[in-house]
Amino acid sequence: MKFDDYQEKAAKYDLAQPTSDLKDPGFIEKILGLVGEAGETADKIKKLIRDKNGRVSSEDKDLIIKELGDTIWYIASISRYLNTPLSEIALQNINKLEDRYQRNQIHGEGDKR
Repeated sequence: MKFDDYQEKAAKYDLAQPTSDLKDPGFIEKILGLVGEAGETADKIKKLIRDKNGRVSSEDKDLIIKELGDTIWYIASISRYLNTPLSEIALQNINKLEDRYQRNQIHGEGDKR
């Protein structure tokens, strides 16, 4: 599935409608949802490291994939609120990573690498 197709289909499940106001409760809810789902994903991986010595069963993999799917939904929704196609966000990210790669700056931290 293409990013923009996903974003269009995912909009059906957003109970709020985007506005241009980033203080809108619907937008804030999407930001908090993204953080929550990312945390749930991290928590599942933490428990695999702690309890299963990092071994991932097919059931564990399915649970992580479901959390990642929820994370993608929130990212698609946030980008919709920003009136930006998900494909544009993905493209900008790849361009940024390629630039860092070409300059041997993949390692390190900060946006200005």
